[in-house]
Amino acid sequence: MAVKTEAPDDTVSTDRIEKQVVLRAPRTRVWRALTNAAEFGTWFRVNLEGAFAEGRPIRGRMAIPGYEHVTLEMLVERIDPERYFSYRWHPYAIDPKQDYSAEPTTLVEFKLEETEGGTALTIVESGFDRIPLTRRAEAFRMNDNGWTGQIKHLARYVA
Repeated sequence: MAVKTEAPDDTVSTDRIEKQVVLRAPRTRVWRALTNAAEFGTWFRVNLEGAFAEGRPIRGRMAIPGYEHVTLEMLVERIDPERYFSYRWHPYAIDPKQDYSAEPTTLVEFKLEETEGGTALTIVESGFDRIPLTRRAEAFRMNDNGWTGQIKHLARYVA
């Protein structure tokens, strides 16, 4: 499994994270792991309450050691079966003393394509340039590293 990180035009982007990977699993399997909230929660390590549905929020408590105090809130934007899934959230919103609700969100997109040997998955998280300057760089850095790790969890989960 090779994870490729790209910035548009080979420049350093501070607004978007893009990761590409070929997962050795059929597209239907990857799709289910991404869009079934219970399966998503297993590899992403979050205990989500409810199901993913367009236009609906979903939330859950993180199950990553050291982050159990974090409640993850997502707003599902779009579901295009076996091709595209997206949601909005507050990136790296981990301080229990801070109210992030007035901050802009980033958009997380999962794009799937069949490819030889499995499923090509592109993950894009964009909108960091709208995050308050006081936490923008840290949110970008942590989520960039976080997506690299989550891709590894997902690859093991669908294999």
